[in-house]
Amino acid sequence: MPVVRGRFRGPAIVAGVLMLFSFGLATPVAADGRSREHIPTYDVVLSIGVDGVLYVRETITYDFDEEGEHGIVRSVPFRHGDRVYDVRGVRSSSSTGAPSRVRTTKFLNNVRISVGDRGREVSGRQAYVLEYEVAWAFTPRDRHDELVWDALGTGWNVPIGHAAVRVVAPVPLRHVTCRAGVPGVTTRCLRDRDGPFAVDFVQGALAPREGMTVRVRLPKRAIAVPPPRYVPPRWTGDWTGTALLTLSLAAVALLARRPAPPRQVGTGLGAAGFVLVVADAVDDIAAHGPWAFSLGDRSLAGLALVIVGVGIVCGRRHRMV
Repeated sequence: MPVVRGRFRGPAIVAGVLMLFSFGLATPVAADGRSREHIPTYDVVLSIGVDGVLYVRETITYDFDEEGEHGIVRSVPFRHGDRVYDVRGVRSSSSTGAPSRVRTTKFLNNVRISVGDRGREVSGRQAYVLEYEVAWAFTPRDRHDELVWDALGTGWNVPIGHAAVRVVAPVPLRHVTCRAGVPGVTTRCLRDRDGPFAVDFVQGALAPREGMTVRVRLPKRAIAVPPPRYVPPRWTGDWTGTALLTLSLAAVALLARRPAPPRQVGTGLGAAGFVLVVADAVDDIAAHGPWAFSLGDRSLAGLALVIVGVGIVCGRRHRMV
């Protein structure tokens, strides 16, 4: 029995890692949110351009722990389901003299904006200003054009003492609302000041992961609204590809109990599966751009071959040991 467990453990671990990758469950590790860190004030200005672009300016006052950190990280969504946005023109500054070099990295659904210096830590209260643009954010409706945007995001793992969101438009704002909290459990934001072309909302004592989502309705043709952009969903395979992926896991378990084929067979299957996955990815990226890759039947079949191939190679290696 111990020998069987040893043979099965290696292929099973590899297969499990591949399954996690295939389902896109790997997520970036969040920063340590200790209770002494918090955001005293968070001010956002959402300016709607006549060109249909959303111009964002965020002023974030961040109170670091005494031990210090390298800066802040803001996650801005560029994809909701099949809908994609263009987050561009990111720039930053600091009125308190903190390092404000900005770096952007795209993950599966968010643009990770890192502000600071990896070689220098800051502590105490610091102020940062983030500016960026969001294209394809408006949704055209039959009688109006609509913007739904989380002004703070739900990626902050520290509390926010006081948040203020101002919406500015080139036309009078008659239909603007705001909800605060986590998705699905929200409350009305306090409407602070109203003007013909600007509306202010405020909210206090936001817990970690709580945001402020504004909804704006503008008359048709008040601004130029390009058609929204969509990409295929992350999972586009049907029952055939899913069945092949499931059978590959069963095959790995079976290989642990039976004589394994030659190692060259496993290497060949893995290489063939890798080619299938790459071919499927290239098609998606060529048609819709980077980060539009979805798991279709070709990808699932390729992953199945890779899993079986790795299972054969690992099974042979354990038997040799």
